[in-house]
Amino acid sequence: MLNKKLDKILPKVQKPGRYVGGELNSVIKNKEGVDVRFAFCFPDTYEIGMSHLGIKILYSIFNNVDYIWCERVFAPWIDMEQAMIENDIPLYGLESGDPVSEFDFIGFTLQYELSFTNILNMLKLSGVPLLSRDRTELKNIVVGGGPCACNPEPIADFFDILFLGDGEEVDLEVIELFRKCRKEGKTKQEFLMEAAQIEGVYVPSLYDVEYNEDGTVKAYIPHAGVPKTIRKRVCNDVDNMYFPENFVVPFLDIVHDRAVVEVLRGCIRGCRFCQAGFLYRPFREKSVETINRQAKRLCETTGYDEISLSSLSTSDYSRLFELLDTLHTWSEDERVSVSLPSLRVDNFSTELIDKIASVRKSGLTFAPEAGTQRMRDVINKNVTEEELKRTVQIAFNNGWSKVKLYFMIGLPTETDEDVVGIPGLGQKVIDWYYETENRQKGRKVAVTVSAAAFVPKPFTPFQWFGQDTIEMLERKQKLLRESTFSRKLTVNYHGAETSFLEAVFARGDRKLNAVILEAHKRGMHFDGWADCFDFDAWMQVFKDLGIDPAFYANRQRSFDEVFPWDHLDYGIKKEFLIEECKRAYASETTPNCREKCSACGASCFKGGLCVEKRC
Repeated sequence: MLNKKLDKILPKVQKPGRYVGGELNSVIKNKEGVDVRFAFCFPDTYEIGMSHLGIKILYSIFNNVDYIWCERVFAPWIDMEQAMIENDIPLYGLESGDPVSEFDFIGFTLQYELSFTNILNMLKLSGVPLLSRDRTELKNIVVGGGPCACNPEPIADFFDILFLGDGEEVDLEVIELFRKCRKEGKTKQEFLMEAAQIEGVYVPSLYDVEYNEDGTVKAYIPHAGVPKTIRKRVCNDVDNMYFPENFVVPFLDIVHDRAVVEVLRGCIRGCRFCQAGFLYRPFREKSVETINRQAKRLCETTGYDEISLSSLSTSDYSRLFELLDTLHTWSEDERVSVSLPSLRVDNFSTELIDKIASVRKSGLTFAPEAGTQRMRDVINKNVTEEELKRTVQIAFNNGWSKVKLYFMIGLPTETDEDVVGIPGLGQKVIDWYYETENRQKGRKVAVTVSAAAFVPKPFTPFQWFGQDTIEMLERKQKLLRESTFSRKLTVNYHGAETSFLEAVFARGDRKLNAVILEAHKRGMHFDGWADCFDFDAWMQVFKDLGIDPAFYANRQRSFDEVFPWDHLDYGIKKEFLIEECKRAYASETTPNCREKCSACGASCFKGGLCVEKRC
């Protein structure tokens, strides 16, 4: 039962539905009848966390096991946090209302570097010691997984275990090991030593770091008995991999309020800026039959009237039209719309439009990523201006008059000409609208260009690249504005300061644990939100601790430098990434995985497209 003190404070806070639980399909168990309790923590608001597919999958997997009870925990917004502190209410699980401090595992999904301070704040609100070394008993095991786990070094001191790669199997193996160790009366240290033997499990406390005089990493030294490198976990059989039959249905509107089915994992494209495209290799597809069964069942158990086919690039699904035809055998009668959240310029067609009527509801968005062909070749986007023209004219012929285009600025080798090419390409889209003979007459065209600042990320060919300084990015943003001349063209861009801090933590090492801890002590959290982010306060923390953030974000790195993440193995060979980096500087493209294998190293997992026969 929820704390009775909540009755007094909930009417006084924004969106109290975030904090009460009890939604359709939420899981309630008898806590006396389970052996392990898992608090699944999302370090952001309810609306964002409840939209995340990963939490839906793992929540169901854990609760499908009789002896595990998994509950959801989200970061309370500022008003709720203050009310909880004033009324002595600790952070609690939504299902039981019990304090997080009573749970055996406290798990965080690591989706975004600017949520790191939220992790510490949630632990503080729970009354749980922040540092792993201060949690000495075999309880409150703090674990994490997700994309930021590929370089968890800036937060390594706070976590007992990090999961690398797919979590569906390895998470359960660690929970079962915990259950066994506790039954046998083993210590936390003994449990961690045994957990470190499981593929996909990284225990930071069992690895020491040595630094060179210039501040770069010299080596990671494993303790006796643990692996020198930790390889990510991969589930190859995605058809038989666990997928929930129902989702918790929220009481209030969330960011993505629909049923979601994952159609594939990985990506064939190899865009050099895209971390996810490398982290989630190999490319693995579900069968049409599996996707159809899962989609139909989800709509039946949740009542949703929209199903989203989710992946990094759904339009690359090899049997897409067959899948859509199969879904339509029941979705039209049930009045369920089907949407594809990720459409590519180079495989958009009239036939695809005809099969996805729901696209009209949300409009059309494409990501050329760069304004010139030279720049698109550098990043290996493999999209031409002619393909973009063909795509938008198909859209205009079919009734659209609004298009949104995503770009990046600050990419490697970028020149002013490339920056000016971004609004220039937006203007060309406007011109192509008026060249389209079958467009709807009397409607005005509107093109929105959105330019994000590029952040170099680990395990990409651009991990050696120094991010543009804030001053450089702001000058390019000004150039974007000055190069926009049409009222039909809207240009937006994201803050350079948040992108700078993201780059610092994306490529940081263990020295940054002290920075994040100090920032937490000074009250920083919700740094991904503009109304909470205080850049000057962050810079003061770095200054007070004598750490130069530019060392991590803006410094160009040599090919022989040891990275803070080099002891973590995601299957992508460093030699391959070096060659891709060199090809980028030469403006040379690399074919996608279906066209030609580039020997990236992902074949070591012996699954997916890497082992399938090709013509």
